[in-house]
Amino acid sequence: MKSSRFELLSRDEIEKIHGLSMELLSETGIKVNVKKMREMLRENGCGIDEESRIVTFPREVIERCLKTVPREFTLCGPAGEKEWTVNPEAQMFCGLSTAINMYDLETGDYRPTVIQDVVDHIVLMDHCDNIVANQMDLWPGDIPMQTIHTDTMRAWAKNCTKPYSLGAYGVMATRDMMNMLSIIMGGRENMKKHALTGIVSIQSPLSTAQIQIEGLMVFAEWGQPVICSPEAMAGTTAPVSLAGLLVQHNAEILAHIIMAQVVNPGTPVLYGSVSTIAEMRRGTVALGAVETGMISAASAQLAHFYDIPIRAVAGATESKTMDLQCGMERQRSIMLAALGGVNYITCVGTLESTTAAAHELTVIDNEIIGAVMRAVRGIEVNDLNLAADIIRKVGPDGNYLMEEHTQMNFRKEHYIPGTASLEKRDIWEKDGMKNMTDRAAGRARKILAEHSENEIDPKMEAELDTYCKMVAERDISEFYNAEWES
Repeated sequence: MKSSRFELLSRDEIEKIHGLSMELLSETGIKVNVKKMREMLRENGCGIDEESRIVTFPREVIERCLKTVPREFTLCGPAGEKEWTVNPEAQMFCGLSTAINMYDLETGDYRPTVIQDVVDHIVLMDHCDNIVANQMDLWPGDIPMQTIHTDTMRAWAKNCTKPYSLGAYGVMATRDMMNMLSIIMGGRENMKKHALTGIVSIQSPLSTAQIQIEGLMVFAEWGQPVICSPEAMAGTTAPVSLAGLLVQHNAEILAHIIMAQVVNPGTPVLYGSVSTIAEMRRGTVALGAVETGMISAASAQLAHFYDIPIRAVAGATESKTMDLQCGMERQRSIMLAALGGVNYITCVGTLESTTAAAHELTVIDNEIIGAVMRAVRGIEVNDLNLAADIIRKVGPDGNYLMEEHTQMNFRKEHYIPGTASLEKRDIWEKDGMKNMTDRAAGRARKILAEHSENEIDPKMEAELDTYCKMVAERDISEFYNAEWES
């Protein structure tokens, strides 16, 4: 049977958290820092205090809008040729963003990230067989801030066959994303299959970031999926108790889901979580803490209570190097998220609270995911796998190695890693005594050396280049001037 779900909350506890979240939204409300959104919420029955910008959400509004949220939608690659279904039963593993520094694959030096790192990361993600979706995981420091979204989308279209994600970066940048996506997919009518997902960060406690709401609204206008993700920290921006954090962040997520639905009913959403605990001695984030995996698993129960798929962070670590702490923290949060039933797990290639990255870690995470997927798949009990006839045939003191049953089934039953060392010491010594990181680095170098860009239509490539050139020639002030009234 498939492995049992890891459940932290009883049904009564889920309903208690849900009830308190509804009370919080209807009585306390949240601050909405975009006037256009406040007006839309007012038209849909919400209470508005214009002076404080606080919006309260009556229960009937929440329940009505939740009914328009699709439980399922399709993701695809930039050419639309590969498809994955996202729903509360699915499980897929994806990238993890925000790295501004990089461990150089060739020298090992710790340095600022550059655009070539982004391209290389996109390539590696495309070749990792256990990873479904990519996102702008690295923030390059060698190109202008105002061109990052378009330059990375062009790199994605030319080097990847899997879906992509970008943050919600305000009105103009998000409209750029939609226009670029339309070029890549051959027109807006082809965007019903979703190649790009928007990551909407929530400003805890009980507030909104203006550019994130603007970006959410543009994604929703175009009918593209959004991930509504608080990054609450228990003890600083949320109650120190995990149950209290869940009440607050559940309310915040529901409010953002409602906002997507009032813009465009039926907008695909993912209930999201990047919430964790604070490192209480310093007040900093502790994404590598065991509680991150617990919050992710509990959030999965809440999302599935609403029959909505969930995205949650995993694979994060506070470690500054690829050491035992790095491996321990990423393994446990990936396993907790997967066993907890998270549907879209972002977990690949980062360390130092996701602010740094390493290409060899991407390869290692792909392997960790493979092992976790095997554990989640569980033990299939049927006549073939019970193997009673084979046991009788081999008998006492026998050996199963040469049996046809073994040859036919071992690859399905056993997870076979590619970079972990399983050989005996003498063979390991002859091979140069490489550790897992060394092997993963070698694998990453091989992938990058052998990669060829996608064959794309020259006309489309020219349109992308023209659009990127136009964005590069804008003055940064144009982005700020395009923002809506707060």
